[in-house]
Amino acid sequence: MNDLLLNIDAGFINWARAQFALTAIYHWLFVPLTLGLAVIMGIAETCYYRTKDTFWRDTAKFWQKLFGINFAMGVATGIILEFEFGTNWSNYSWFVGDIFGAPLAIEGIVAFFMESTFVAVMYFGWNKVSKGFHLASTWLTGLGATISAWWILVANAWMQHPIGCAFNPDTMRNEMVDFLAVALSPFAVGKFFHTVISAWIIGAVFVVAVSSWYLWKKRELKLAKESIKIAAVVGLIASLGAAFTGHISGQQVAQYQPMKMAAIEGLHDGGTAQGLALVPGVEVPYALSIMATNDPQGYVPGINDILNGYTTPEGKTEPSVEEKIQRGKEAITALAAYRKAKKEGASETTLKTYLTTLNANMQYMGYGYVKDQKDVVPPVAVNFWAFRVMVGAGCLFILYFLIMTLISFRIPYLTIITRRLLATFGIIPETEADSQDIAGLPAWHYWFAILLVPLAYIASESGWLVAEFGRQPWTIQDMLPTWVAVSDINGNAVALTFFIFLFLFTLMLAVEINILLKQIKKGPEYS
Repeated sequence: MNDLLLNIDAGFINWARAQFALTAIYHWLFVPLTLGLAVIMGIAETCYYRTKDTFWRDTAKFWQKLFGINFAMGVATGIILEFEFGTNWSNYSWFVGDIFGAPLAIEGIVAFFMESTFVAVMYFGWNKVSKGFHLASTWLTGLGATISAWWILVANAWMQHPIGCAFNPDTMRNEMVDFLAVALSPFAVGKFFHTVISAWIIGAVFVVAVSSWYLWKKRELKLAKESIKIAAVVGLIASLGAAFTGHISGQQVAQYQPMKMAAIEGLHDGGTAQGLALVPGVEVPYALSIMATNDPQGYVPGINDILNGYTTPEGKTEPSVEEKIQRGKEAITALAAYRKAKKEGASETTLKTYLTTLNANMQYMGYGYVKDQKDVVPPVAVNFWAFRVMVGAGCLFILYFLIMTLISFRIPYLTIITRRLLATFGIIPETEADSQDIAGLPAWHYWFAILLVPLAYIASESGWLVAEFGRQPWTIQDMLPTWVAVSDINGNAVALTFFIFLFLFTLMLAVEINILLKQIKKGPEYS
């Protein structure tokens, strides 16, 4: 592996990372809307099944149509994303393919085929299968998409916190030793619920935006009002759920990726009773310690603490990065000596000596490829601001969906109080303070609802920026740096395909938006 590093084109590393980031960002423009709309259309069809009112069937068909347009685009970008592991990250694929490939294979065989099967019944099975079977197909289509997300997120969570594996010095590969540990990792469970629930927010925001446009145009009023009711409740539950699961994920990050947590807070020198910075210079006392440890006096290490080594108040000692680098080099040297000795037919005693040294330092082997301790510090500014965009938008969505739920369901007293508060702050006219009609909202609210769509996507993408930028420079946390994981090919080839993908993905996005807008303007087809 050391010989390989000498030959890798330095420019290729950046291009490979840029191409993967480009594909992932575009892919995630489609996935959350798929997951979110699956819930909305499932609820709408459930209403049809229970009431037998054809209005709900037409409503379900309308949202299913928009779901289908978005679903097709998501599949295309997802396939390209998986191929890039083989083309640009072949060392990574070789090193951990036994582990990483398993959830991806399950995702492709089980989840994707499940989606493909039931999506066909959902679209073409109206009046061909029973109402109950069709309803099940609609929910199973959404469940298939969610299961697909589960296995993808299991794979990503393993990169963030690798467990259930062991390094085999004879094959030079990490091999899975505990499938359940990988599949049911607490890190994977937390990431799954936070990611999927956050995707429901995007679906809810999208439905409210489309419905608000109809209200603004004074058309499809019943569909708009009833859809807003569904979306408001889904959005409120999802916003609160995202906050709760985000707190759990934050504690896992603090435990397993302390450098990421330090970068998120721009915390250079840590300690106990740490405050959470809202913006530079303004912080909430004790909030960071509570977020990271559930203890106002909890210890949170900063960037300098992690670089120089630290000891927690409980007595746990973490070595400095420089020490980890030295121990990583010892592991690499022992591995090379073991392989050479085995090839030359050395005695079992000699081989065991090398393996003992290797195993004692194996957890730091990835650091052996780090030349400067500063290389393990992720980009602080990106993590700091991306985290605040995500959390700030999340707080806004909780408030927004709470107000929309109260207004759309016309809850006595609470609705009137809410509208009067909105009137007090000039958000709605005084003359509408006592109205309980959602269509009575001012026109600017409908535009505000539409503008929340890009904000929801920005918040979602910001979450992924924190997740991925925060663990840099590691492809696999503490195990495999990016410059060791890439393929040995010319950077110019990847640079060319980067711009080809940029053009194609942008074109696909423009086509999808154009088709969606045409379908929205066309409106539902009533029976």
